[in-house]
Amino acid sequence: MLKSIIQQMLFKIDPEKSHHLSFWGIRALTALPFLTQLVLGKQTASNDSRLGQELWGLHFRHPVGLAAGFDKDAKVYDALGKLGFSFIEIGTITPKGQPGNPRKRLFRLVEDQAIINRMGFNNDGVDAAKLRLLKRGHQLIIGGNIGKNKATPNDEAVNDYLICFETLFDVVDYFVVNVSSPNTPNLRALQEKEPLLHLLKTLQNKNQSYDQPKPILLKIAPDLSEDQLREIVDIVLEAKIAGIIATNTTINREGLQSPDSAEPGGLSGAPLTIRSLEVIRFLAKESQGAFPIIGVGGIMSAQDALDKLDAGASLVQIYTGFIYEGPALIEEINQALLDRLEN
Repeated sequence: MLKSIIQQMLFKIDPEKSHHLSFWGIRALTALPFLTQLVLGKQTASNDSRLGQELWGLHFRHPVGLAAGFDKDAKVYDALGKLGFSFIEIGTITPKGQPGNPRKRLFRLVEDQAIINRMGFNNDGVDAAKLRLLKRGHQLIIGGNIGKNKATPNDEAVNDYLICFETLFDVVDYFVVNVSSPNTPNLRALQEKEPLLHLLKTLQNKNQSYDQPKPILLKIAPDLSEDQLREIVDIVLEAKIAGIIATNTTINREGLQSPDSAEPGGLSGAPLTIRSLEVIRFLAKESQGAFPIIGVGGIMSAQDALDKLDAGASLVQIYTGFIYEGPALIEEINQALLDRLEN
């Protein structure tokens, strides 16, 4: 009932204004532990040690995290952790702050349980994010999703990723290389073999210069062909990075019903459920489990998360499902996992 009331209120407001308003709500909800428990319950499943796992030398207390794009500037990661997430991915962060694309640039497709965004890496820049992350006072795992500035040509993109990598190195636990957003012109061209291999090898070389290297993952688009996915597997293995996040948003609009479905940008939510699952299953089989996969895209229910894990994902992330279903989805997924263990 409460979820429905809050959702109705937020959904009557412009999506981007609603997004920023939700930051205030999340901070207020988590400011007092008794209030969090009153609204969300005891989160018994999410705190069950049986769901914990070690990956890349990190301890995830359960497999459900928040995907990049929600807390772009690391403003509410601590409060989000109190909602029950075991890890938060901030970003996409670029070297310099930038306003992103012109508004209106965020659309709810309620009939399709989806969202279209063409935000364009709007963020305050890597130095501002670092200052906020220096205030970390907890063990919540933080991932840094990094990209290039819109004005940076592709042949100079490596420098932007290096700046973000070096600046955030001491304040995040893992990195995600984002070359798959459809909202920065020509960014997806960096997914081609030669530029992508160069980018990943350069970052990995820098990574190995530190005493304790950090996991580097690659986030890929769902719109790649099987041949391109095979190439991605080869690139990940050759560059010796830690894994893949599958998948980012899609440019496919097949089967949508909502009035705003023709808006350009990246589509997330329920229409992506099947395709992201197909990509995860293909990558796991093609790589023979050679590296971990974080599954994201269209996780709107506990069953969707279980399907991703069954397909070969080690962890899952939610975003649009969090918008539509609220933080209770975290506990629902973890309870479903516990039910499996006990049956």
